[in-house]
Amino acid sequence: MKADAMDIKIYAPFQVYFNGTADSLSANNDTGPFDVLPHHKNFMSLLKPGPITVRQKGKPDFSMKIDRGIVHVRNNKVSVFLDV
Repeated sequence: MKADAMDIKIYAPFQVYFNGTADSLSANNDTGPFDVLPHHKNFMSLLKPGPITVRQKGKPDFSMKIDRGIVHVRNNKVSVFLDV
């Protein structure tokens, strides 16, 4: 993993939507839109309906609409559990 990147996994019980190294993740929670960047503090939040976007240098953005989920950030690893 690059020094200025983080591991991100977005998945549901029966499907993995994204699993790789990225530079940022954007989503929405009760307070509005937010971004997770490398070395983000430990964080957990319920996600609201809307887009979730993963950005990687030199690659197209990965984006999908979600209904709801949970994001967990710890030790430069981001897990997004979707309820689909």
